[in-house]
Amino acid sequence: MPQPWSDLNAVDPEEAFVASLSSCHMLFFIDLARRARFVIDSYVDNAEGVLDKRPDGRMAMTRVTLRPQVQWGGESQPDAAAIADLHHRAHEACFIANSVTSEVTIEQ
Repeated sequence: MPQPWSDLNAVDPEEAFVASLSSCHMLFFIDLARRARFVIDSYVDNAEGVLDKRPDGRMAMTRVTLRPQVQWGGESQPDAAAIADLHHRAHEACFIANSVTSEVTIEQ
């Protein structure tokens, strides 16, 4: 919501929506990587959401883009195909992503 109604120091509902998608994806991704015996040293996501009008004129979070940056540790590190598979499976498992109609994309 634009100034003067929004509080720049607070988390607004749209930011919380994006954060919930990001957090859900991260938790499933980390668990799937652990099960595959990969070690994650760091996971940071600079996720963004788009608030826009739907075709019916109502405002909605129409798109969320996740941008996870993963730093791998350990002796065995996944290749690009394995990482893409982990992201795909994490997205499929994420119950928040399964609950929304917004487009959710993952950029690596």
